[in-house]
Amino acid sequence: MNQFETKPSLTIPYFDHDRGFFKTIRNSAKRRGMNSCLFLIKKFINICLYRISFFCPLNSLRIKFHKWRGVNIGRDVYIGTQCSIDNAYPDYIYIEDNASIAAECSIIAHSNPYSHFQNVTPARVDPVIIKRGAWIGIRSLILPGVTIGENAIISGGSVIDSDVPSCSAASGNPAKIIAKNLPIK
Repeated sequence: MNQFETKPSLTIPYFDHDRGFFKTIRNSAKRRGMNSCLFLIKKFINICLYRISFFCPLNSLRIKFHKWRGVNIGRDVYIGTQCSIDNAYPDYIYIEDNASIAAECSIIAHSNPYSHFQNVTPARVDPVIIKRGAWIGIRSLILPGVTIGENAIISGGSVIDSDVPSCSAASGNPAKIIAKNLPIK
């Protein structure tokens, strides 16, 4: 059972680099059901909070800034310095109680490739869920749609592109399960 009520996956338009600034803002706001001016202000604030949290030396403030951005964070969570938590869809990231994310990790909830990749991969937004007590090692990358199970361990530098079961350990690029049924208390 999830600690948070998660949002459903979304299909989004493929990236289009030929659009002008205002057209991009208008289309992004429309996709989210928002007024363009409100979207622009919210986006600006999100980027500012993202950058401040990236370099902030205090975990309590990093947590607060990420929550203000829309990241769903439980109690007693640690997020290391210089972590990149999805800048476009922070509200699709769920970090449950007692989870620990080491420095320089990246957590991405969306994939927005150029349109010439449409026969290869979808443009989408999928929730990322880090369950209670999970431990994410330094410089790991968590990709869209992944759930890290309760008390799971992700070794440093891993690329997680599929779910990791509870009480297991994963390592590598792409990550493979290296241990199951860890004796976690």
